[in-house]
Amino acid sequence: MADAPSPSPSPTAGAEPSGPASTPLLRRRRSYTRSVSHARDELRSFRSCLRWMCVDHSDGASAAASWVVFAALAVAVPAAARASLPRRAYDTQVQASLTLSAALAYVTLSSLVRRRGLRRLLYLDRLRHDSQDVRAGYIVQLAGSFRLLACFVLPCSLADAAYKVLWYCASRPFPPWWSAAACALEVASWTYRTAMFLMACVLFRTICYLQILRMTGFARDFGHFADVAAVLRQHRRIRDQLRRISHRYRRFILSCLILVTASQFSALLAATRSHAQVNIATAGELALCSMSLVTGLLICLHSAAKITHKTQAITSVAAAWHAEATINSIERDQENPRTPNKAYQQQPQPPPQAPTSPFLAVDSSSGDESDDDDESQSEDSVDTSKFHVTNTSFQKRQALVTYLENNRAGITVFGFVVDRTWLHALFMIEFSLVMWLLGKTIGIS
Repeated sequence: MADAPSPSPSPTAGAEPSGPASTPLLRRRRSYTRSVSHARDELRSFRSCLRWMCVDHSDGASAAASWVVFAALAVAVPAAARASLPRRAYDTQVQASLTLSAALAYVTLSSLVRRRGLRRLLYLDRLRHDSQDVRAGYIVQLAGSFRLLACFVLPCSLADAAYKVLWYCASRPFPPWWSAAACALEVASWTYRTAMFLMACVLFRTICYLQILRMTGFARDFGHFADVAAVLRQHRRIRDQLRRISHRYRRFILSCLILVTASQFSALLAATRSHAQVNIATAGELALCSMSLVTGLLICLHSAAKITHKTQAITSVAAAWHAEATINSIERDQENPRTPNKAYQQQPQPPPQAPTSPFLAVDSSSGDESDDDDESQSEDSVDTSKFHVTNTSFQKRQALVTYLENNRAGITVFGFVVDRTWLHALFMIEFSLVMWLLGKTIGIS
């Protein structure tokens, strides 16, 4: 792509370059070249999606139209269908859950886009400080976000459309043309609310993926050149961005968790009543609603937990580098002693023997098992054999490891780090509540 046009006139041929006074201006313009020339290509799909979903708050008219569309599709259409159509099983739980989830996502998206703008929200203005691999991977992820959103929204929308068509054909509450119009409005309302909620979840996943790319490149570069000052600056930068992401999305994640939990418990309570009829014809829409809400919640929790563990895994990388550098320094000191003793030099040295320690034997025979070990490495592991031997002092390395151990970064929700331990505790709480509810309704103990 073409670079941004320079505001200054082009120099004549053969003219000497200007002096050192022009160097800061050239550096400053070069640092902002990418933000100017690539803005449309990176955000075209996001702007189009927000415009089609009517979440565009760029001016007053767009914001007013956005609120009107939201009020019509998320509130007016479900309320009118509830008032004018015959009562359907589990319709109250479905409409309330979808409307509340869409309202939560709409308020979150509109406030974030209005306050910070799309470029700052997606951290595109900070990409010039990252490597080319991080930029390329993030651009690919931005382009694939809407394919992921379509993979979640389209199956649920098609299934709900088929369910609505069958219901209207069987019930026939209005004349044919009015029934077709009502069915189309209900399907549009369902698609709009589901897409709005999943859009907010996919946007959070995309932002977390940028941090995952940064941590992957950070861990890879850490093994090649481990400078304590550079590692501290990079870690503080990533930690600060994770803190901002947590602050922006903590209310959405907590509200989403409470909303999905309440929705699923109300659906479970309604489905386990003594006179409840549970089949595809009556509870099919409830199942689609539950799958959509649970999918969005799992997207958020999985993305938050993954970036948290990617960030915390850098501590083990630093510890491995510290141990490797310490062992290599000790071996060098033993091979080149400072004040060798003459009597020690005249003594006959014993011949080298086979290793008697089981650890040394395992180390000497590890060449045959290297292929199996490479295949069994986890995605957070880093090849420590590529660590370069540095002259960094022991105190600096130890200070770096201590800093990383006591400053674990990650996604937090009001002080609670979203990691596997937090997810396990959350699962046990949810499971206990489900078993208690089933014990009260159908007698499971």
